[in-house]
Amino acid sequence: MTTRHIQNLIDGAWVGDPVKERRNPAADDDVVAVTPVSDPGVVEEAVTAARRAQPGWAVLPAPARGAILMNAADILRRRHGEVARDLVREEGKTLAEARGEVQRAIDVLRYFGSEGWRLGGQVLPSATPDTMVYTRREPLGVVGLITPWNFPIAIPAWKMAPALVSGNAVVIKPADVTPVALHHLVAALVEAGLPAGVLNVVHGPGRSVGEALVGDTRVSGVSFTGSTEVGMRIHHVVGARRGRVQLEMGGKNALVVLDDADAEAAARVAAVGGFGLTGQACTATSRVICTPGVRERFMAAIAEQAGRYRPGDGLGDGVLMGPVVTEQQLAADVAAVQKARADGAEIVAGGEEADGLLFPATVLDGVRPDSAAARDEIFGPVIAVLEAGDLDEAIDLVNDSRYGLTAGICTRSLSAAQHFAHSAQVGVVKVNRPTAGLDLNVPFGGTKDSSTNTFREQGPTAVEFYTWSKSVYLGWD
Repeated sequence: MTTRHIQNLIDGAWVGDPVKERRNPAADDDVVAVTPVSDPGVVEEAVTAARRAQPGWAVLPAPARGAILMNAADILRRRHGEVARDLVREEGKTLAEARGEVQRAIDVLRYFGSEGWRLGGQVLPSATPDTMVYTRREPLGVVGLITPWNFPIAIPAWKMAPALVSGNAVVIKPADVTPVALHHLVAALVEAGLPAGVLNVVHGPGRSVGEALVGDTRVSGVSFTGSTEVGMRIHHVVGARRGRVQLEMGGKNALVVLDDADAEAAARVAAVGGFGLTGQACTATSRVICTPGVRERFMAAIAEQAGRYRPGDGLGDGVLMGPVVTEQQLAADVAAVQKARADGAEIVAGGEEADGLLFPATVLDGVRPDSAAARDEIFGPVIAVLEAGDLDEAIDLVNDSRYGLTAGICTRSLSAAQHFAHSAQVGVVKVNRPTAGLDLNVPFGGTKDSSTNTFREQGPTAVEFYTWSKSVYLGWD
């Protein structure tokens, strides 16, 4: 196993002494990477470089900017297997999950690379004779990106790609524990021909590097994915200077299972959503709300599904669920289950014990709607099961949450599905599908404390955050 020595990227140069270790969560003797521990001075250098490079990048025709993204996608495709294995080692996904995430990054680069041919405004009629009115989209300038550990190559890709193709320069601060996947992405972009200074990477702790990036008044916009608490602090700082903010934060996503649903199929949907990715996704299924007629059958089926998701090393054959990412996250998972038991819930699968960072897929029954297990994000492979008398009561429980990211329903009734889709106060609704996962061409975001509920990520609307609209009057008499 190779230890990667990762450096910062500042103005086209790899700099900084790698000193901080990241070990494989499934094998503590495997040192995956060492990275710099940067300070605010490095952020200042990165923003200065980005500000200097951005005007030249912006005047490059958009199709030429897109071509660099397409070239980077080809480079990453050739390294797909290597990148996926590194991703398993640093984050803990299964190899199948890691391959899927790397492919997602490749596809995102291709998608937004092709957007270079479509970027533009509108031609509008004018009330004034001999006058043409048109709009154009202008880049913000320098944007700061702060990305999480749970999708360490896909989320940076879907933030970077629309920012870059729109003509912005980028400074990104990745999560401390997952530096390698991002390095592969950045190296591909550099090799593809991205000019020096257009993309800068600073590794280091959030309390110094992240705060310095957010606080720099030369940064025109900040896109952040992470906890609601940190996101709201970013919103306060950047919003105070009228900078643009995009936040994608927590979730407590619910899956409703109605009496007419196939209980076994619903349990498979819940398991993929709740135990896949070790439950470490903001869109993971965290609550299941059953109506009385299906509950007994569903509980038997979901307990059986939980037994299939035995945790193990993601590089192992047949492993469906990898380890928890860190000791800190493990402690949070264990504490959440212990609190649920103290609040009267019954553990019907899994439990509180872990083998190293291998935490079992856990199902809690008899969860009260007002308990922490039903209301607080856990971010682990834990599903809390509640009961509702009918669809309307289930919808009330779904909406009785500070979060509003995704929600799902399992039913054979088109009427029930449509009623649910129109009534759930969330950004994404899934019918007979897991709450986790979204096509890259579909706008993504939530409501309430899950998002700023303004600019959506992904899809054709993604460039709206990274650009502003200018109206031009052209008269010829």
